[in-house]
Amino acid sequence: MSALWQSVLGEIEVSVSEGIFNTWFKNTEIVSQTNDEIVIGVANIFAKSQFETRYNDLVRETLQKNHTSPARITYTVVTKGKKTRINRETTAPAVNESADSSRSTSYRPTTSPLAARGNLNPRYTFDNFIVGSSNDLAYTASQAVAAHPGEKYNPLYLYGGVGLGKTHLMQAVGNEILKHNPDARVLYVSSETFVNEFLDHIRFKKKGFADKYRNIDVLIVDDMQFIANKEKTQEEFFHTFNFLHQNNKQIIMSSDKPPRSIPTLTERLRSRFEMGMTIDVQMPDFETRCAILKAKAEISGVELNNETVEYLATNIKTNIRELEGALNQLLAYAELHGIEPDISTAEGLLGNVRQSRPQHLTSKQIIDKTAKHFQLAVEEIRSQKRDKHIVTPRQIAMYLLRSELHLSFPKIAGELGRKDHTTAIHSVEKIEKAIKLDFVIREQVASIREKLYV
Repeated sequence: MSALWQSVLGEIEVSVSEGIFNTWFKNTEIVSQTNDEIVIGVANIFAKSQFETRYNDLVRETLQKNHTSPARITYTVVTKGKKTRINRETTAPAVNESADSSRSTSYRPTTSPLAARGNLNPRYTFDNFIVGSSNDLAYTASQAVAAHPGEKYNPLYLYGGVGLGKTHLMQAVGNEILKHNPDARVLYVSSETFVNEFLDHIRFKKKGFADKYRNIDVLIVDDMQFIANKEKTQEEFFHTFNFLHQNNKQIIMSSDKPPRSIPTLTERLRSRFEMGMTIDVQMPDFETRCAILKAKAEISGVELNNETVEYLATNIKTNIRELEGALNQLLAYAELHGIEPDISTAEGLLGNVRQSRPQHLTSKQIIDKTAKHFQLAVEEIRSQKRDKHIVTPRQIAMYLLRSELHLSFPKIAGELGRKDHTTAIHSVEKIEKAIKLDFVIREQVASIREKLYV
């Protein structure tokens, strides 16, 4: 069994990014194998969820390449040498509804009501966070941290573009902890606040800086990318991080990119940021955007029809903040004029969304923009060359032709100088999968798409 799984892991390692492999696949094993079933041991319940929902097809395909085709592949959590079977329906631990008295004794009461709230916005809760495929892992991990602060996934590091819900999730953790333990000392700050307070501490000899950040139970820091280039601040945060972590205090952070991609971040901070759970929060898909719009409208006491919801979700794909802004604009206009917020009103108000896009996006524009992004000549993308630095841009161009223009596969193949449309099918499927698993590919596709609609 060991030889089979080592062979499988060897093939998977070259087909996924290093981060994906190290996070999910590296510490796995075959627990048992029969003619009908293979049971694979994984590190935790989140890994189990990921394998069942995202990596099962990859595992099955790789097993088949190694002449093994079980009827069932089952994943089980293996911890501290014990194998624990978990029902397939179970993908996340439930949040503890009662305060754990053994945990609460580690928290010391605070005398300030404002400090008790820790700069948290009480509106940010798990209950009003819309969960979709783009953020399900982040949501589940955040719930686990809220249930067991300082014990699970410490630090928790969320990264992704603006307006995707990272701040909401982090503050929801803080609010959930305070809900079950009002004496917990939770502090939410932006990295900019941390930097400014540290500078004041140096310039004006202000006292109490270290006490403020080290005498707490949960530290939540937003937008960590802004701490880069600030050597003294990074050094101070390094000492703060070590102190809290060594005392089993929970640390939660966010940034717009993974730690390894933040320039001038010191290696010792980068390694510490990645020692817990690092999770990519992705762009919400169409269904998630629809759910967000309906939930936000309901909060305002309005029930939007599906046609209006789908119009907004189709035309605003960037982030949740812009989506919510468009909805608020529509609801405010409808209330002011005493009309129903329908699709015709939305089209009139948000026509600038469509107007900002090319009226006639063409295949040539997509191929030209893709070539320019990768600093290639269009002729190279359309050529028969199989160099890796050309193949990936070509596949991305095919993916964009399909996703943006909805061209048929034979038409896509023709646009890229190919006769066999199966090449286009393979390319589109490969990029669709890569967008979910590979941060670099996702950023490249998002960047090109943004340039198309400028």
